[in-house]
Parts: sequence; C-alpha cells; structure tokens
Amino acid sequence: MKIFYSDASPYSTKVRMAAHYAGLNAEHVATETKTDPAELISANPLGKIPTLLTDDGKAVYDSRAIMRFIDRQTGRTLYPRNADKLTEVEVLEATADGICDCLLAIVYEKRMRPEEFVYQPWIDRQWAKAERALDLIEANMPRLGKKPHAGHFALAAMLRYIELRFAGQWQKRRPKLARFLTRFEAVFPDYAKFKA
Repeated sequence: MKIFYSDASPYSTKVRMAAHYAGLNAEHVATETKTDPAELISANPLGKIPTLLTDDGKAVYDSRAIMRFIDRQTGRTLYPRNADKLTEVEVLEATADGICDCLLAIVYEKRMRPEEFVYQPWIDRQWAKAERALDLIEANMPRLGKKPHAGHFALAAMLRYIELRFAGQWQKRRPKLARFLTRFEAVFPDYAKFKA
C-alpha cells in the first residue's frame, strides 16, 4: 500500500499518524501536487493528497475516507463502536478538518494572488470561522485516555498546521488547546516523527 502525502498538509499528517498508530503497513510517498505526478493522478483524478493506493490498485481519497479505511483494515482502532461516542469523534474530526479548510483558504489567498488582489475580508472571514471553532474545542476539550482516536489525530494535525502557518496567533485564551499536544505526545510518542 502507498499513502501519497505532503509534509505540510494537515490532512496528510492526520492520516499518516493514524496509519502508523494503527499498524497499517503502507509506504509513505512524499508527493509534490503542483507537478501533477502521474502515479497520483492515475489514482486520484483530483490530484489531491492524501491518497491511499491499496495493494490491489484501488484508490481511497479524502482524509476521512482514508481514516475509515484504516479503521476497517486494522480491527476498528480509530473509531468507537458506541453510537454517541462515535458521533463525538466524528464531529471533533470534522471540526478540526474544517479549521484546516479555513486556514488553507487563507494561505492560498495570500500565496496564489498578487498582493494587490489579496482580499482581506475573505481572510478575515476564514480566520473568524477558525477562531470560533477553536473556542468551541477549548470549551469542550475532548478527553484523551491511553488510546487516541480519529478525532485526536485530526486535532493534533490541525494544531501542528496552525502553529506552522500561524505561530503565536491562536494560543491566547486557549490554554487547554495549547497543552493538548503535550498530552497527545504522551499517548502517541511517535508524534515527533510527523512534525514538519
């Protein structure tokens, strides 16, 4: 199996950490999406990462679909069976991924447009969404026991990304979130392997 990824992608980080934790035997293939590499495009016509390619040549893409695939392949290691707990995990994962969507929208607005065409109201709107979601998580910090779940991996990947791109801009008034990665690393010591 192969996981095509980019080191800076929070969705890739989530998937790669979860695959490693769950024991999925997959080669991690660093991929530059700007060049539309043939192997990635033949697996995923959208050319997006992460993309997982199975041993029999089937492609799985979108990070949440990959997370579900990993869960099925590894004996249900990432998502709880209890319906209420499962919903909590899925909502946490969706919230962390949604924050990443907002952060990436800001990064691409600044990176892809000439400076004179960067639209600050769009950036402000995306940042406001991210801040509301960060505040929601801070007020409802997920319990982290001895076994991390999919939501924890999504949250850790998001925090890694926000610190990479927006260092010092998110911690104020969020001490629980700021401490989360220390707790996460205690239950997933290999976290350091996935830092940019």
